[in-house]
Amino acid sequence: MADEDVVRELLAAVPAGCSWLVPIIGDDGAVTDFRVAATSDQIRDIYGRGTQRVGGRLRELYPSMVDGPLWQVYLRVITTGAPATMDEFRHEENRPGVVAESRFEVSVRRVLGGLLVWWTRVDEHRRRLESTELLGSLGWAEYDLASGLSDWSPGMYRIFQRLPADGPMARADQAAAILAEDRGVAESAWQTLDVGATSDVTVRFRVGDAIKHLRVLSDLARDATGRPAKIYAVVQDVTARVATRTEIERLSDEARVREISALAEHRLARQLQQMIQPVPVGAFALDGLDAMVSYLPAESAAQVGGDWYHAQTLPDGRVALAVGDVAGHGTEAASGMAHLRFALVAWLSAGIRDPGLLLRHLNRLCAQLGITGTAVVGVYDPETRLLPWARAGHMAPLLGRAGRSSDLERPPGLLLGAEAEADFPVVTARLRPGDLVLFYTDGLVERRGDLLGRTAEVRDHLSAVSAAPGPDPLPRIHRLLHAPSPDDDTCTLAVLVRG
Repeated sequence: MADEDVVRELLAAVPAGCSWLVPIIGDDGAVTDFRVAATSDQIRDIYGRGTQRVGGRLRELYPSMVDGPLWQVYLRVITTGAPATMDEFRHEENRPGVVAESRFEVSVRRVLGGLLVWWTRVDEHRRRLESTELLGSLGWAEYDLASGLSDWSPGMYRIFQRLPADGPMARADQAAAILAEDRGVAESAWQTLDVGATSDVTVRFRVGDAIKHLRVLSDLARDATGRPAKIYAVVQDVTARVATRTEIERLSDEARVREISALAEHRLARQLQQMIQPVPVGAFALDGLDAMVSYLPAESAAQVGGDWYHAQTLPDGRVALAVGDVAGHGTEAASGMAHLRFALVAWLSAGIRDPGLLLRHLNRLCAQLGITGTAVVGVYDPETRLLPWARAGHMAPLLGRAGRSSDLERPPGLLLGAEAEADFPVVTARLRPGDLVLFYTDGLVERRGDLLGRTAEVRDHLSAVSAAPGPDPLPRIHRLLHAPSPDDDTCTLAVLVRG
């Protein structure tokens, strides 16, 4: 008992994983279990237990290890007295909150009639090392100058895209992989090590078909005579960092060029817009309607959009009304807008009056041109005051009537260019004298973080003008809606139904 007290006090203070196990003998003289007579309190088991295990039995403390490989080692050592080791003992657990598989290096010796068991947990150390190497694109290497042998971590094999089964690269092969232009840097690193300093260089290696930038931090260990014995190196793949810096420099140069050309492109795109669709000054008459167009550029000078409109009395007395928006900005968007607007005019000239069919043609054109956009097209009949219309991914026109405003009944309709063959259903609105109808692009209502608020404001203005139109309702609604969008052009086509 005195021996147990001494061993217990001694092992409790040992800063390592160790336990003294005393065998429990059955009636037949065979070992049936082991009692934990002493154990370290500094290194705890997988459940976080230290000296509170003292007095416990292994069958109760670790039931899953009974009759397993380590259990058999215990029985053999207690029987023969020959020490034993297990380089990788795997302990499996199915309890919640405990790592399912743990790995240990275990050493077992017979001492004072029991077993002195030393263990080192290796799985957590390996996981930390592997995670650090993986996250940091790191690897470490050790080179023995006397034997010429190298030792690599898993990260080194990843960096050099090499199978661990092939072993570390020979130093001659590593030297050959360095780009010729960087071999002077490598030689300088060797000279730095020769004088006893730590080397920190970035060298380009050819790895497979790629060029990698590797930062190599090296240190030299010497023997008692001062001769170099080993080289320790930490290697980090910094290719992405170098590429990012190079890309930033390239983008910076491009930004300076864009600053010079942005205003010129803006002026060109704006001139194209004005040539393609000049905006009439003030209200103008169509059969059975008065109309007014407003076009407001975005507040950002570089953002020239592809917004367009069309308003025309056709030879048969009906009136074509349309607005649209080509995705993108600059001259490309202005070019797309020109294609769509001129195509619409051509199909109207050919006698096509069905809004759904007109959008089908515009959709096929967008698919052929590889552009996308939105549009709404209506063909008003002043004799019946009926407005058949269709939409392609666009907002429905707003109707202001007797102090109230609402969307026209909205049919389905895909974005132009989304599918080469798509149908665009037509709905018909019956208008009344005094009605205000507002066709518009999204720049009118889209504001950063306040789409609903701006939409409500537009509706309120339309309601107010329809309630009390006065002598100039269209110029009035134009003034009320005059608020440029920060990011997008705004095009509105407002029409008043005459009595």
